Amino acid sequence: MGHTGSYIWSLRRQVGSRKLLVPGAQVLLIDSGGRGLFQQRADNGVWELPAGACEEDGDFADAAVREVAEETGLRVERDDLVAFGTLSDPRVHTLTYPNGDVTHCFALCFVARRWSGVLSPGADEVRRALFRPLDAPPRPLHPPTAVVLSMYERFLAEGRFQAR
Repeated sequence: MGHTGSYIWSLRRQVGSRKLLVPGAQVLLIDSGGRGLFQQRADNGVWELPAGACEEDGDFADAAVREVAEETGLRVERDDLVAFGTLSDPRVHTLTYPNGDVTHCFALCFVARRWSGVLSPGADEVRRALFRPLDAPPRPLHPPTAVVLSMYERFLAEGRFQAR
């Protein structure tokens, strides 16, 4: 869908750049070599995971599936998503966009090791995408992405859902 016409877009038309509380999803796609998919944002050049807001009448998994498709061209199935944590700490996940819009994001973080399709970044949001080792992500790394990567590492080590 992209931003225009989205639920957030419709709210922004009413409230301007005022801080919005936004539920959404982040997805860590891991290839057979254990590398994660990172994408470079078109608006500010930082590297992050595929992510985005929930839409009206949708859930976290819907957002994850949709955002992966829109931003990477890949298709992930709901059943292949494993939730490993949630990131809602306002000190980490309050974002100010180049146009001045502010969001406090509440993201359910998923990992997926299976998908289909050909990697083809969505040109309106993503400059490029690539797989990199999780301990050597591209720079500059979006601060919330660094936190999600550390949460995933703890999830693997402890075997329990992470909340931050």
